[in-house]
Amino acid sequence: MLDFINIHLIDIIDIILVGLLIYQIYKLIRGTAAMSIFIGIIILYFVWLVVKTLHMELISAILGQVLGVGVLALIIIFQQEIRRFLLHLGNNSIHRNSNFLTRKLFGSKPREVPLTTLDELTQAVRKMSETKTGALIVMTHKSSLEGIVETGDRIDAIINRRLVENLFFKNSPLHDGALIMDTTKLIAARCTLPISENPDIPPQYGMRHRAAVGVTEETDATAIVVSEETGGISFVKNGEIKTISSITELRLAIEDSYSAS
Repeated sequence: MLDFINIHLIDIIDIILVGLLIYQIYKLIRGTAAMSIFIGIIILYFVWLVVKTLHMELISAILGQVLGVGVLALIIIFQQEIRRFLLHLGNNSIHRNSNFLTRKLFGSKPREVPLTTLDELTQAVRKMSETKTGALIVMTHKSSLEGIVETGDRIDAIINRRLVENLFFKNSPLHDGALIMDTTKLIAARCTLPISENPDIPPQYGMRHRAAVGVTEETDATAIVVSEETGGISFVKNGEIKTISSITELRLAIEDSYSAS
């Protein structure tokens, strides 16, 4: 009865790949306004397939034209999601290849944070938490943050707790925005970060936390946030906010993030 259906192995692979692509797109836009648009497009496409199968030529031609012209509109509508997807894909590819080459050439020794960096950074964060000085510190890993660094003012200074505290002092001209650093130096201050559109971020978190989530969603960077209202410390990784209850816990979170990378 189903002899007219001719399915080959390549067809099954094709269906699986399309399903995986749709699932990845769904994960990127889940919870955003783009989700409703995406569902509408999927429905419209299946309607077009049905009318084309039924040989309803007029409506099939109209829907085909709408879908054809709509590709450009989709690129405009989903530009943020497309950018995020390409960044995620590119970063993952670069990390896998670099990790593979590193393991082959130099072994699998994890990246370590110097003790002086941990001491200076965590003590600065502790002091800012006690004085309720708002702060946003981004720590680079493998992803390039050069585009973000260019939005601020370069410092290229040795990591020092008093310098970090002064940068975020409310009367400092550099206190707005994020401080970008690596394991050995402070790179730039007053940097602008992408703001996350994730609707699941709890309402008690402000723009600093949303910016920290945004940059860790798009790159492998990690971030430390000190709340200006409560003095609470948060550690942000892969778009997830973790409340830090002690400086020891913060040190461990920083060390673990670099070891994992």
